[in-house]
Amino acid sequence: MTIKEIQEEIIDEFSMFEDWMERYEYIIELGKSLPLIDDQYKLDENLIKGCQSKVWMHSEIDTDKIKFTADSDAILTKGIVALLLRVFSDQTPKAILDADTSFIDEIGLKEHLSPTRANGLVSMVKQIKMYAIAQQAKLSS
Repeated sequence: MTIKEIQEEIIDEFSMFEDWMERYEYIIELGKSLPLIDDQYKLDENLIKGCQSKVWMHSEIDTDKIKFTADSDAILTKGIVALLLRVFSDQTPKAILDADTSFIDEIGLKEHLSPTRANGLVSMVKQIKMYAIAQQAKLSS
């Protein structure tokens, strides 16, 4: 699936919920299905800067696609990470760099997070894009 198709799927899923309590519960459920990062990658260098809670993220290239794994010590944040990885994992660096993230606004996520969590969300997206830049550079060389 393309990033756009996955984003549209997520928008459809979020539109089924009546209110934000149901959406929060759904995000928390998503976090429970997050493919956990291997303990060897739970290092300070893999922590996302700017997050209120601890979020570790690791990427590796598989053929020409980036696979992400992550974990967080907060259940809501873990769900947010799961949502982002669903969109960006198993995509090419170019697709990740070309993707827009307007789906986050379309589902109303940023406006329903505390300012520190919203900053963390922006930091996670930036880190995903930074990994894509680094992996694209490796593939080009």
